[in-house]
Amino acid sequence: MEAVHDYTALKPELAAAANDHGEPKWVVDRRLAAIDDLADAALPEVNRFDIHRWPLTPAEPLAFSPSATDLAADVPVAADHVQIVQVGQTTVAVNLPADLADQGVILTDIFTAFREHPELTQPAFMTDIIKSNEDRLTSFHTAFLNAGVFLYVPQGVVIDAPIEIHLVQDSTQDDRPLVSHVLVIAGTDSHFAVTQHLTTQGDHANLASCVVEVRAQANSEVHFSSFDELGANTTTYLNRRANISRDATVDWAIGLMNDGDTFGDFDSELIGENSKSDAKVITLTGGRQRVGVNTRVTNRGKKSTGNILQRGVIMEKSTLIFNGIGHIIHGAAGANAEQENRVLMMSSKAHGDANPILLIDENDVLAGHAASVGQVDAKQMYYLMSRGITEPQAKRLVIRGFLSAVIQAIPAKDVRQNLTDTIERKLENGAEVE
Repeated sequence: MEAVHDYTALKPELAAAANDHGEPKWVVDRRLAAIDDLADAALPEVNRFDIHRWPLTPAEPLAFSPSATDLAADVPVAADHVQIVQVGQTTVAVNLPADLADQGVILTDIFTAFREHPELTQPAFMTDIIKSNEDRLTSFHTAFLNAGVFLYVPQGVVIDAPIEIHLVQDSTQDDRPLVSHVLVIAGTDSHFAVTQHLTTQGDHANLASCVVEVRAQANSEVHFSSFDELGANTTTYLNRRANISRDATVDWAIGLMNDGDTFGDFDSELIGENSKSDAKVITLTGGRQRVGVNTRVTNRGKKSTGNILQRGVIMEKSTLIFNGIGHIIHGAAGANAEQENRVLMMSSKAHGDANPILLIDENDVLAGHAASVGQVDAKQMYYLMSRGITEPQAKRLVIRGFLSAVIQAIPAKDVRQNLTDTIERKLENGAEVE
C-alpha cells in the first residue's frame, strides 16, 4: 500500500513556493485547504481494479523549475495554428491568431490565467466540475499543481480549426512529477474542438497527474480529443470531466496509449435539459502494464443523452479493466443512457474485464448496455486470410478496425495518423500474441 504521509508538514514550504511563484491569495488558500483534506481523503473506487499501492500522491515539496525547450523539438509549431506547447512547467509556444484574440478568446498557461482572469478561473477551478476535496487524488492535484493550460471561448464564437494542446512530461530527472490542469470554459453558443497530446521525454520514474475540466454553457459544442502516450516509467492519473448545460454538447474521443500503469476517470455530467455527451475511449496494453478506466455519464437534466463506447486490446501479460457507468438521476425524465464496452484478448496470459453498470433512479427513460471479452473474430480472420493476407497482417487489420471508432472521431488528420502509427508500434512491440 502507498505510504501515508504527513502532508501538513509541507504547508509552510508549499505556501512559500506558491507565493514566490506569484500566485493570487485565493490559489494559495485553495492549495492549503487541499493539503488539509488529504489527511482523511480516500482513494477513488475503481471496480475490480486496485490502485492502493500506486505512487499517486508522493510527498514531494512543491517546486517550480524550468525544462529544456528542446524537449519539445518534435512538436510541430506553426504560426497559423491555434496551439499551446508546454514542456513540464515551461510554456514553449502559444499561438493565438489576432482575429480570435480580438473576439475575446483566451489561450494561456494556467498560472497566468489565475493572475489575469480570476473572474473566470476562481469560480471554475476545482470547485463544482471536479471538487478539490472529492478524493485523495483530486486533493493532491489541487495542492501540488505545477503546470497547466486555460482556454476560454466567449459567447457565440465559432472556431473552425482544432485548438491544439501539446503537453510534454519532463522525466529527464527523478522527483519531477507533472501535475497539470487544463481548464476549458465554453461560452453560450460557442463551438470548437480541442486536441490534446500527452508525451514523455526521459525515462526516469515519475508521476503524471493530468486533469481536464470543461464547463460547457448553454447551446455550446465542444469536441475534446486526447492522444495519450506517456512513458513506460510514468504512473499516470487522468481525470477528465465536463459539466454540460442546457442544449450543450461535449464529446470525448480518447486514445489511451500510455506505456505505463494508468488510471483514467472520465465523466460527463449532463446537467441541463437536452444536454448531450458521446464518450469514446480506446486503449491498447502490453507487457505487464495495468490500466483501469472508469467512464461515466450522469444524466441529471431532462431529455439528456449520454453514450459510452469503450474498446481495448490486451497483449502479453497486461491488465485492462473497463468500467462503464451510466447513472440516471431522479428527475431526469426522458433521459437516454447507452453504453458498449468491448475487450479483445490477444494473449492467454493477459487479464481483461468489461463491466457495464447502470444506475437508474427515474421512470420514462431509455437505457442499455453491451459488454464482451473475447478473441479476434474467426470469421473476419478467415475472410482476410482467404484473400492472401498473412495471419499477422490480418490480426492488425482486425485490431485497427476494432479501434477505428475513436481514431475517426479525432478532428486533426495528423493526430489521427500519429495515433495509428502508435498502435502499429505497440502491436509490433507486443508481437507475442496468440
